[in-house]
Amino acid sequence: MKNIMEKTAAPGHSEAALANKGKILNRLRRLEGQVRGLQKMVEEERDCREILTLSVSIKSALDATSDLILECYLEDCQRAMAKGGANPKSIVEAVKLARR
Repeated sequence: MKNIMEKTAAPGHSEAALANKGKILNRLRRLEGQVRGLQKMVEEERDCREILTLSVSIKSALDATSDLILECYLEDCQRAMAKGGANPKSIVEAVKLARR
């Protein structure tokens, strides 16, 4: 039985992909904490400037996380294309999603 905490790359994924997965999960956990803090600030009726400052910070961090996810996906597409196993349309679709 495989230990879910074991840090090994999944078949077809590189060690770099595993490291990126860890970075992404850490960023998402940090964002989760920030959103909880934002919710608490609203519940406590804190100053609007403080709430907006944290909100902008969260948005920026989420955008950076989305960029990292896109980079990882494009790297996977590039590796698959090099092996002849990916459709170039998948890259175009990813870029279209990122533009939204």
